[in-house]
Amino acid sequence: MTKLLSDKRDLRYATSAVNCIQMNSILIIPRPRESLRKNLYPSNPIRQVNKHADPSPQQSQVAKPAQPLADSGELPKRVTTARHDDIRESYPELRILSTIAAFAAGVSACQRDLVLGKRHTHRQPLTKRNADWPPVLTEQETLLVNSFDNSSIDKWSDYYGHQNKLAGYGKEAAQWTADRWSESGFDAHLAEYHVFLRYPVSSSLYFTGPNGTTTEVNTKEEVLEEDDVTGWDVLSQQTWLAYSPTGNASAEYVYAGRGSIDDFDRLVELGVDIKGKIALIKYGGLFRGLKVKNAQDHGAIGAIIFTDPGDDGNITVANGYEAYPDGPARNPSSVQKGSTLFLSTRTGDPTTPGYPSKKDSPRADISEVIAKIPALPISYSAAQPLLQALNGHGVTAEKVNRTAWTGGLDADYSSGPAPGVKLALSTVSRDSIEPVHNVIGVINGTNADETIIIGNHRDTWMVGGNGDPNSGSSILIELARAFKKLTDSGWKPKRNIVLASWDAEEWGIIGSTEWVEEHVNWLTDTAVSYLNIDVAVSGPRPNLGASPELHTFATEVLKKIVDPNFGGFNQSLYDAWHAASEGDIEVLGSGSDYTAFFHRGISSLDTGSSGGAGDPIWHYHSNYDTYHWMSTFGDPGFHVHTAQGQYLSLLAYHLATDDILPFDTQNYAKELRAYYEDLSEYAESKDADLDLSELDEAIEHFKKSADEVKALENLARERDDDVLKKVVNHKYRDFQRGFISQGGLPDRDFYKHVVNAPGLDTGYAAVTFPGITEGVQYAEDGDFSVAQEWVKKTARGIVVAANILKT
Repeated sequence: MTKLLSDKRDLRYATSAVNCIQMNSILIIPRPRESLRKNLYPSNPIRQVNKHADPSPQQSQVAKPAQPLADSGELPKRVTTARHDDIRESYPELRILSTIAAFAAGVSACQRDLVLGKRHTHRQPLTKRNADWPPVLTEQETLLVNSFDNSSIDKWSDYYGHQNKLAGYGKEAAQWTADRWSESGFDAHLAEYHVFLRYPVSSSLYFTGPNGTTTEVNTKEEVLEEDDVTGWDVLSQQTWLAYSPTGNASAEYVYAGRGSIDDFDRLVELGVDIKGKIALIKYGGLFRGLKVKNAQDHGAIGAIIFTDPGDDGNITVANGYEAYPDGPARNPSSVQKGSTLFLSTRTGDPTTPGYPSKKDSPRADISEVIAKIPALPISYSAAQPLLQALNGHGVTAEKVNRTAWTGGLDADYSSGPAPGVKLALSTVSRDSIEPVHNVIGVINGTNADETIIIGNHRDTWMVGGNGDPNSGSSILIELARAFKKLTDSGWKPKRNIVLASWDAEEWGIIGSTEWVEEHVNWLTDTAVSYLNIDVAVSGPRPNLGASPELHTFATEVLKKIVDPNFGGFNQSLYDAWHAASEGDIEVLGSGSDYTAFFHRGISSLDTGSSGGAGDPIWHYHSNYDTYHWMSTFGDPGFHVHTAQGQYLSLLAYHLATDDILPFDTQNYAKELRAYYEDLSEYAESKDADLDLSELDEAIEHFKKSADEVKALENLARERDDDVLKKVVNHKYRDFQRGFISQGGLPDRDFYKHVVNAPGLDTGYAAVTFPGITEGVQYAEDGDFSVAQEWVKKTARGIVVAANILKT
């Protein structure tokens, strides 16, 4: 099946560092400590976008006047024990950065899991840059870029990294964010929603060996003296998976690889009985909630999920690296927490599908979107003896013969079960409707009917979260300050700018989805683009996902920013991104806050940077994703943060300022044609006798319309005609609405985009032409009628989009 990766949670995504081979290595010159050139967003002390921006102002809390920072504006200093220079001295090979083509790790916020295999065969990757060096910037671009201060971003990261931001507990950090934005001239307020959350009360896991001896499995992460917040006991000290139900399971257990449908089906095919067993599953490949769902659907009564160091590339304890905090390898007790909501069905509060979660909102049944069996995450140090107990029992890894079935632990990865070997799993949860708080900041533009939104989620599973998501949160604080400098110089945006700090993203992209559901009519009327920055920094390598009409613009702006890791080689962010991605811009699926916007027909982009096979291991969703890790290993000096902020600010600046929106619908037409060729090959490989002529004709119609609107754009520029410019801009603003005009996808009405959506069996990674592709994939007994129906619907959606562009 043709799939592309999208975002950043079980991620977000491209490939992790798994089994990567370092090739064409480049020796990195140490970066200078002084601040690099900087860049951020605009601000203006205007009170409200327009009457539609907040239709229920009584439900939103206006931000209090900004409170001064402690003492003379400085955040309280915290004692850290960053030993970056010493560690780099001990591990000089960390200065070698792999440029392997297979690397394409994603950010986006919430789980970066590994998906193997190349994406579309017919898409044409971008070539290396052919631009002058150094980048040439305008006066206003230079002002923005130079406004970014890496030492300030360090300070904001320190603040966020020492706050409790768990959804339902994080109002103080929300108000602090609003106050900082207000200081920068944004009209900032808190937007409150009352959402269904399921918190852990207690959990336990016991192992019974073949000799009948029972021992408790350690599910806690080690408290580190060097890293202060790892000992802060707010729910972060518990091992848990959100929305896991209260339940008990005591049974033999079976190792099920990554827990995909194919993994379970293969075990059944080989005669392994899963019914009544507990499934032991490793992270990677698909969203964790779907791992639990697949286990449940195959008759398992519980699920245990662990992180395998075999997915950590070269930087492992087995390869001689010391574990965090003493070195760059994964701490053996690191546990990945996260949500088990079935994200491929919908995002947002599961009790309020399609409408915002207010105090008095009616609540829907959630039994079909959350798991019914208990589930728990554990570390690889806890998982290893469980795997070893299955050695030689059940079917061997060789017989299973599934990609990525084995890993880096000292075990043979047999399936089990083993005679007399059992697990006893217990989870106790507490259901609650809790207030969560988005922060919304606004600067009005001169064109009230055009709006851009820039967002990052603020909530975390632990006190830290300095990679996911507060690297992005820190950047937005600095971005707001940069735009204030721009507005103070006399600049005013043409388009409304909305900054958003979302809450409860980790639980199921809840805060942004509820806000979109509340303001969907206004967004439909005015939204031009949504820019997302989730995991802005978890490593040095830029990654990018975007709607096709933004590809040209997004990559041209990359060329304007100096890459801090390759400064000695005169490299831009574009060069660094191209080396990591081979010029392949990821197709958006789900996994971060762009999801609700994209599936309401709004042009979207997701950006960040992550690590490769030779970079320090980022402890995703673990107590070790902290300020100490970030300042020691992830981004010492916060120069990657600075570059990402500069990039985001220029994207926002041009979208808010340019006379004509920098959209390239001709590129969208090329992408549609590439998706069509992929679909045709996939259908043929499945012996699906589909008539694709209507889709073919619709894509050709779209291409002609894209050519026409480009000609109109050129005419508007040639004549400097403001009326024509407005016509073109509104066509660019609105055309994506056509792609959502055919209703929701089968059995998941939330996802409406006919061109791409998260795969039903992946949760994050995108599938192109999803109605057709999955109609083929899930066809039974050669009945492809659903796929044929979606050929017609997809063609109609493309025609509607084309007719909006048509002149």
